[in-house]
Amino acid sequence: MYIPEEVAEKTARIRKLMAERGLRGIYLKKSSNFSWVTGGGYNIVGLGTEMGIAGVLVTADRKYVVCQNIEAPRMEEEEMLGAPDYEVKPYPWYEDGEADLVAKLAGGPVGADHGLPGASDISSAINPLRWSLTPWEVERYREQGRLTALAAEETAETIRPGDTEYQVVARLSERLWSRGMDFIVAFCAADDRISRFRHPVATSRKIENRAMISVNSRRRGLIVSITRFVQFGKVPEKLKKIYRDTVYVDTAMMAATTPGRPALEAFQAGLAAYAEKGVPEEYKLHHQGGSIGYIGRDYKVTFTTRETVRENQGFTWNPSITGAKSEDTMIATSAGPMIISEPVIFPTLLMEKGGHTFRRPDILEL
Repeated sequence: MYIPEEVAEKTARIRKLMAERGLRGIYLKKSSNFSWVTGGGYNIVGLGTEMGIAGVLVTADRKYVVCQNIEAPRMEEEEMLGAPDYEVKPYPWYEDGEADLVAKLAGGPVGADHGLPGASDISSAINPLRWSLTPWEVERYREQGRLTALAAEETAETIRPGDTEYQVVARLSERLWSRGMDFIVAFCAADDRISRFRHPVATSRKIENRAMISVNSRRRGLIVSITRFVQFGKVPEKLKKIYRDTVYVDTAMMAATTPGRPALEAFQAGLAAYAEKGVPEEYKLHHQGGSIGYIGRDYKVTFTTRETVRENQGFTWNPSITGAKSEDTMIATSAGPMIISEPVIFPTLLMEKGGHTFRRPDILEL
């Protein structure tokens, strides 16, 4: 739904960058940026594509949607419906007219989020404009986090011995789509595949004793990442400890994700938690996560990260100890971490860290 105040705030961020760079226009065509600047518009046809089929051109006093004539009706009647401050400008699909049309409309130097001929690629300067979410995005994100957790947990409850990983992902996909979401990543791992592979792409492997579901859901551009585990029968004590130690590392990182502080401090808090639990080398086997929003990870935090956490910035940390992973999506606020994908119907764990109480998912016993 088009919210004029949200779009106005984002337009102001773009125009400020235009002034700083001495540009007459900024052109956004990556699906992440299009969804962000329009308040949830979709410019994609192929779900797995980074570059959309339409772009937004912002100038000092106008805003345009530039696309082939094929896409113009949907842009006008669906994606930009109720957005009177955007003018759709089509060009014939059989002519290579995009760059010329953008240049003509801008009337001077143009910056773009990709390699548009005749424009400066300023994607590295555009990306940070998305990181601090507006209040309207926070509201949408919280609802999406709840729905993603519910879809994953409902799917987990249906798993039975003999199900294939493919079947689990199919059921998860159905639940996401029924709630207006798709996914950019969806994993299901059976038994030993959880320990063997940090990125267990689903296969025809049948589940015997336990399973892991991980998903990056997407709705109108925003992305939520979560992981859930199921066990048939009682969880073995050794596995229970590994899982809870992993959740502890995650909560340590969340507690240290504070607006105005370096994101590196959260990473370092995670390393200290790994060491506290007696597994100081486990972090080397997989990245630990980082900023999230309109991209699965805007940046992954490492020893060289110099970014500062921003107010209302999304983060997903995903620490893992071999055999377990902990992953939920949070928003960094001055009042403390806001987990938007808390368990809905799963059993829960309560953990205290950094003066905050965290409600986290436990392993579901079936």
